[in-house]
Amino acid sequence: MNTIISRNKITRILTKVPEATVFFWITKILTTGMGETTSDYLVSHMNPIIAIAIAGVLLLGTLMLQFSTRRYVAWVYWSTVVMVSIFGTMAADVLHVGLGIPYIVSTVFFAIVLALVFFVWHASENTLSIHSITTPRRELFYWATVLTTFALGTAVGDMTATTLHLGYLASGFLFTGLIALPLVAYYVFDFDAIASFWIAYVLTRPLGASFADWMGVSHARGGLALGTGSVSLAMLVVITCLVGFLSSRQKRRVPSRKLER
Repeated sequence: MNTIISRNKITRILTKVPEATVFFWITKILTTGMGETTSDYLVSHMNPIIAIAIAGVLLLGTLMLQFSTRRYVAWVYWSTVVMVSIFGTMAADVLHVGLGIPYIVSTVFFAIVLALVFFVWHASENTLSIHSITTPRRELFYWATVLTTFALGTAVGDMTATTLHLGYLASGFLFTGLIALPLVAYYVFDFDAIASFWIAYVLTRPLGASFADWMGVSHARGGLALGTGSVSLAMLVVITCLVGFLSSRQKRRVPSRKLER
């Protein structure tokens, strides 16, 4: 029994991603909202091609930093998530705004891509658990999945808000209800934990983005007209505070060198 416990502790130490706690989900939803409004702000205040290029370079930089760490580091991980959110939003918007592809088509496309990533990941590693992200290859699969979920979630959120004419606020409430389903399925019906996690993970994107859009867009588009820049800045402040809190918790839990070895 002690051996099993020790192995579990070592696995948690080596895992490059955080545990799915309440603070994880709160921070994740905020990053999705910030990614949406930041992307909209950047492409509307500068050349979209330059904005996408800058976001791509910053994403690459944060990913390189994330891969260079030996274990989960809160500020590195969440900086990467923020950049994935911004770039993923831009990727989804390029298909619709730049190429004129309907949201329903981009939604199906990204859903197929996500299914393929899951299939290859599971075929290669025999698991999709976030608690198993202990090797570079598994981490590569993880971030490919995260990037695809952001693009998919963006397309889904925009589809419900515009194509289905629900608006941003109604879409936010819709996804609030939908994200509760995997939680109920897991705790009440003993649904698979890994499947529940990834379903909820995908839904955090349109959930956060819908409410962020509602706060940022004009009254004519059904929003509060606070401005995408102001909403992005406010969310950045909250995210920074949360990541600081998570970092302090992580430092209190840092294991001894003996256990790391």
